[in-house]
Amino acid sequence: MSLSLRDLADRSGVSAQMLSQVERGETSPTLAVAAKIAAGLELTLSQLLRLDEGRHVAVSRAAERRQSRRGGHRIEELTPPLPGQRADVSLHVLDPGATTGGASDPPMHEPGSRETAVVLTGTLALVHEGVRTELEEGDSVTFDADLPHHFENEGTEPTRFIAVIAAGLRRS
Repeated sequence: MSLSLRDLADRSGVSAQMLSQVERGETSPTLAVAAKIAAGLELTLSQLLRLDEGRHVAVSRAAERRQSRRGGHRIEELTPPLPGQRADVSLHVLDPGATTGGASDPPMHEPGSRETAVVLTGTLALVHEGVRTELEEGDSVTFDADLPHHFENEGTEPTRFIAVIAAGLRRS
């Protein structure tokens, strides 16, 4: 789409002078003005705000993933760190007798976060607000991640599970 400032002003209802100032970086539009500009360009506001990103596909190569270990708990981040990312996917390996949620583990998640865990191999227990839920291979569980919780492996083999944390979702 090739538009002049005047064309975009007519389509968006935003003055050509304001569009020119935004284009030159002399001012930042309010969200309301940005939404009008997006509508004039036949884009969503989200699409407009991502126009300067070069990549729309982010690959996380196995050999390059961020990994950490805390005692008997190994974590491999499957999602690359991207600005504004609202979900995180990670692979966890929990050795026999190991738990998550120890003193050196990350703090609880932001208010409104939800977590889903899928057990790939072994057995796993979720302790959420003091209530224990036993999980077996192939089971999944979803819970409010901003409340006290941790996982335990009381089995004799390492447990592998995937965790997906969606940040800031509101409870209904």
